[in-house]
Amino acid sequence: MEKKRVAIVGAGVSGLAACKHLLERGCTPAVFEADTLLGGVWARAPDCTSLQSERPMYQYSDFPWPDSVTEVFPSRRQVADYLKAYARHFGVLDCVRFGHRVLGMEYVGVGEGEVAAWEEWAGCGDAFGDGVGEWRLTVADADDHVETHVADFVVICIGRFSGVPNIPTFPPGKGPEAFDGQVIHTMDYSKMGTKKASEMLKGKRVTVIGYLKSALDVAAECAELNGTQHPCTMVVRTKHWIIPGYYAWGFPISNLCLNRFSEFLIHKPGEGFLLSLLATILTPLRWLFSKFAESYYSIPMRKHAMVPDHSLFEALATCLIAITPKDHYKRLDEGSIVIKKSKTFSFCKEGVLVEGASSPIKSDVVIFGTGFRGDQKIKDMFVSEYFQSIAVGPASSTVPLYRLFHYISFLYIASLQL
Repeated sequence: MEKKRVAIVGAGVSGLAACKHLLERGCTPAVFEADTLLGGVWARAPDCTSLQSERPMYQYSDFPWPDSVTEVFPSRRQVADYLKAYARHFGVLDCVRFGHRVLGMEYVGVGEGEVAAWEEWAGCGDAFGDGVGEWRLTVADADDHVETHVADFVVICIGRFSGVPNIPTFPPGKGPEAFDGQVIHTMDYSKMGTKKASEMLKGKRVTVIGYLKSALDVAAECAELNGTQHPCTMVVRTKHWIIPGYYAWGFPISNLCLNRFSEFLIHKPGEGFLLSLLATILTPLRWLFSKFAESYYSIPMRKHAMVPDHSLFEALATCLIAITPKDHYKRLDEGSIVIKKSKTFSFCKEGVLVEGASSPIKSDVVIFGTGFRGDQKIKDMFVSEYFQSIAVGPASSTVPLYRLFHYISFLYIASLQL
């Protein structure tokens, strides 16, 4: 049997697993990784970053964590080491081409009209099709030499939390150009490395825009360096559930909200009549589960007027939740982290202007912790506008991970975070 050529884009959690299983099935995978390091987002996250899932829930089923890792939420370095060990153990490293960036990809041999008419993979139900069409990937190496790589099947494992930063837009004269200090995104902060990042923050007045994982991690590192002498200000547009762990009043909330049964409690894109009816009928139970956990988690939040307007259950369902960095609420109490709530903000010469304030937040460094444009990153992978449209999916999709388009046989998007 002829070995099938498979291209995998990204050597993070999903890319490594895809390569391992393809090797077991006799395929010939080639993993293109733009970075020089293995591990995706874990390769260059800030040192204070840790897992958001408890350790047993974030591991490969065929490769358990080593006994030396006992933390409930392993650190960034521990996760990176775990992924490297997995890759070495299953021979995945030999397939990874570091420093190779996929500039674009297109499917040739079959017209887009024919592809659009297919009701099943490749029009025949065979994952690799009938051999008429093939993917052609334009790939640049570390020296910017460009080559074309041909594959029968492509697995995109580029994730949602890197690559294309989500930068707010501003009216003319109100953006970063009006500011005398330095403005970066958490993506650039992570790439700097611990030493350079610390040198940039030390003794500086730092303002962080945002209030989810990346923003919280940067604020924690800033507070650790500067304390109350130069407190880190966080500009918060939307209050989120920032919790210490998955236990409320000593009870594991995963038994309530993170199991198969809880899937029936929420409305999902594309659901049928029966599932919609069931989710509606079970609304009181969903409310009860959420209120039980909220009664515990909201205790430190209420002190700082940071209880979210949406339910905890809704936050869990849409992945808009974060585990607190160490001593987060202690730092709010002592004043090494200061929160400014504002729906809008703009820049001026001295720093950041927020709603209702008569004077700006004087800053030396402003860091956007405003997330990433994961869908745009996936869209940019394709040359064809047709493939761009079906890869991104409709804007109405509640959770972008679960896409509503039918999977095309020769293309699989694995953007999950385990």
